[in-house]
Amino acid sequence: MGEVRADGGLKSPAAGWAAGLVVSAALWAYTYLHLEEAADFLVGLFGLSRATSFGEALRFFLYEAPKVLLLLVAVVFLMGVVHTFISAERTRALLSGRREGVGNLMAAALGVVTPFCSCSAVPLFIGFLQAGVPLGVTFSFLVSAPMVNEVALALLFGMFGWRVALLYMAMGLMVAVVSGVAIGKLKMERYLEEWVQQIQNSASVDDYEAESLSWPRRFSGGARHVREIVGRVWLYIVIGVGLGAGIHGYVPQNFMASLMGRDEWWAVPVAVLIGVPMYSNAAGILPVVEALLGKGAALGTTMAFMMSVIALSAPEMIILRKVLKPRLIAVFAGVVATGIMIVGYLFNLLL
Repeated sequence: MGEVRADGGLKSPAAGWAAGLVVSAALWAYTYLHLEEAADFLVGLFGLSRATSFGEALRFFLYEAPKVLLLLVAVVFLMGVVHTFISAERTRALLSGRREGVGNLMAAALGVVTPFCSCSAVPLFIGFLQAGVPLGVTFSFLVSAPMVNEVALALLFGMFGWRVALLYMAMGLMVAVVSGVAIGKLKMERYLEEWVQQIQNSASVDDYEAESLSWPRRFSGGARHVREIVGRVWLYIVIGVGLGAGIHGYVPQNFMASLMGRDEWWAVPVAVLIGVPMYSNAAGILPVVEALLGKGAALGTTMAFMMSVIALSAPEMIILRKVLKPRLIAVFAGVVATGIMIVGYLFNLLL
């Protein structure tokens, strides 16, 4: 029931939420549009100059950290509202029984709207197998979810524009679909751990009807999503921006250009190899990518580095070892790494 107004009427919860969202959106937009001015002011307030390495690094941090966090809050809230229309049960029901190819594309597309990192996507990967989703289709989701989610696309759009964001989405989906199809064709179900083979097809997925939710409850779900997701990753973002600031301010431009330049054929494979031992989500690694680009690194090479960090992280491989036998992990890593390197070369060729 709504709140009682002063005139004795009822105040609609939806109206209260709408008013709060309008005010919040206005504050968000004002803050976002004045971040550069605020960063310049603070650097000057500390008596520093952008001509110095520390001054430039601090300015980068003061601008990028709130920028990334603001983008993340907005996108996660919107996707939290969207997620009130979608459940894990519905997702499994949608994918189970689908042919490979069609199922791979659907699974990869679902990964775009699920803000999981490479490690948190693994439990849902197991749930898909239990629901009877083909192995190759589940791998398409496992690749797409951390690499091409809405957080990565929103931040890419904010940092580099729509062309880079769209090309990244198209290439990332291609890697996810092709990797899943290739693994499906190899018929490697026997390389699942025994306990996973035993639970395959063991869950009966009933038809799911979405619960009828009011808009205030959906908005509340979006706010809860922000608390859960942003609360979990904000520290990684700050660390990532800090690392990016250090690169931006202190790493010599010629060094980065030589390591991740466009002309060296070996730069893309080296970038992938460097990225695999690292672990971050898109929000944490993108400030590092921006700093690398500012130092002269080629776009495709840095994108390959970013993709390897968020889609082929060492912690993910450790978790997957509980589910997959070493041969299947090796095939998964090899197929995805090959796809990422192709994407890196294409980015360098096209942009």
